[in-house]
Amino acid sequence: MAYVITRLCVDCLDQGCVEVCPVECIYEVKQAAPPERPNMLYIHPTECINCGACEPECPWHAIFEDRELPDVFAGDQALNAQTEEQPKLFRVASPHRDAEGRLQPKVRPTADDVRLNRKRWDDKL
Repeated sequence: MAYVITRLCVDCLDQGCVEVCPVECIYEVKQAAPPERPNMLYIHPTECINCGACEPECPWHAIFEDRELPDVFAGDQALNAQTEEQPKLFRVASPHRDAEGRLQPKVRPTADDVRLNRKRWDDKL
């Protein structure tokens, strides 16, 4: 069992989840993301220790425990598994920092932003 980052994360890359992950199991694509590998973060399925620290840190509510994954995101488990199957395409994500090494400020989404993002995938979410 592991956590899964869903396509609700696409182009968000808030990285709050990266900041709290105790085992650095959250990855990003090394280069421009092709359609089959969206511009999002991914959780390595066997490196994840199921601590759950990442889930509440995601302002987009894009992280789910695999057994609670909504049907609309069933394919996202396979997307996350690519970090294990094709490791050369990914790197461990690191929080965005400024020139002095300080964490970059984040722009948090509003409740309406989150609702509209979820609606893109499924009206039932």
